[in-house]
Amino acid sequence: MKLFRIILAIAVLASVAGLAYVAQQAESSGAGMVAAAGAFVDSLKYDQRAKALHPFESKERINWNFVPMQDKDKKSTRKGLPLEEMTAAQKKAALALVKAGTSEIGNETANKIMSLEAILKAQESGAMVRNPEWYFFTIFGTPSKTGSWGWRVEGHHLSLNFTMDGTQVVAATPFFFGANPAQIKSGPDKGKRILAAAEDFANELFDSLSADQKALAAHAKPFPEPKQGKPTPEVGEAVGLPAATMTPAQKKSLTQLLRHYIERNPKDVADVEWKLVQDAGFDKVHFAYNGSTKPGEPRTYRVQGPTFVIEFLNSQYDSAGNPANHIHSAWRRIKGDFGLNP
Repeated sequence: MKLFRIILAIAVLASVAGLAYVAQQAESSGAGMVAAAGAFVDSLKYDQRAKALHPFESKERINWNFVPMQDKDKKSTRKGLPLEEMTAAQKKAALALVKAGTSEIGNETANKIMSLEAILKAQESGAMVRNPEWYFFTIFGTPSKTGSWGWRVEGHHLSLNFTMDGTQVVAATPFFFGANPAQIKSGPDKGKRILAAAEDFANELFDSLSADQKALAAHAKPFPEPKQGKPTPEVGEAVGLPAATMTPAQKKSLTQLLRHYIERNPKDVADVEWKLVQDAGFDKVHFAYNGSTKPGEPRTYRVQGPTFVIEFLNSQYDSAGNPANHIHSAWRRIKGDFGLNP
C-alpha cells in the first residue's frame, strides 16, 4: 500500500509538472516578448527613450505604415528609434525583440527584408533614403507581466505590430512583409526570392482550379494595397471561390497557403490564429485571384475568412525596372487588429 501511494504521488507530481510545462509553453512567446522588450527599454538612454517609448493609449500605436517615410530634407518622419541610432548592444536587444515575436522563418524573413535596402541603395539614384538601419522600434506602455502594452518594429516593407496583456499576445496584426526586389536579379544572391512561398502556393492553387472554379476565383480588377494607417482592413465582404467548393487536394493547398502566413508567428501565436480560422469555419474561407501565374507578369490575390484577410500584390516594377518583381503581403484580422473590436 505504501509503495502504491508513493507511485501515485509520483504520477500526480509528474502530471502537475506536465501541466505546468504546457502552460509555460503556451505563454512562452509572450513571456519572451516581455523579457526582450524590457531588456531593450533598459538599454536605452534618456534621449532615446523619448523616441522609443509612447503611452499605450497613443494614437501612434495604430498608425502603421510600410512605405518609406521621409521629408524633403531626407529626414525620417516615422516614429520610433531607428537601428542607426543604437549602439551595438542596443541593436542586439532590438533584434532580439523581433526574434521573440516571430518564428524562425519569420525572423529570418524580416532580417532579409531589411537587408534588401542595401540593394535598393545601389540601384537607385538617391531620391529616397535606402538604409538597412532605417527600421524603427517603438514600445507602447510598459512591458510587464500584467497590464496592457504593445510594441512595433517598422520600416520600408516591414511592419510588425503586437498588442499585449501582460504575457498574453492579444493581437499580432497587422503583420506586413514586402520585398523589392521580390527576386534578386544580380550579385552573389542572384535568384533568391524573399517571399517565394507566399507567391508560389497561391499560384499553384489557382492553377489547380477547374475552368468553372476559376470563373469564380478570378477577380476582374487588381486588388488594392492594404490600407496602412487604418485600425481595420476595410476589405468588405469576401469574394472569390469558397473553400466549401474545393476538392480535398485544393483545400490542402489552401491550408498550406494560410499556414505559411500564420507560421511567420511563434508557434503558440500561430496556433491561436489557426484555431480562429477553424472555429469560424474553414469552408467559409474565400480565395480570389487577379492576373497571371507566369513569372514577370502582375498578380494580386486575396484570401478572406470571417476572422482574417490575406492581401497580396506583386504588380509593381522593382527598382531596376523589372516588371512584377515587387511584393506587398499582409495578414490582418477583420476586426481584431491592435486588439480592437475583437
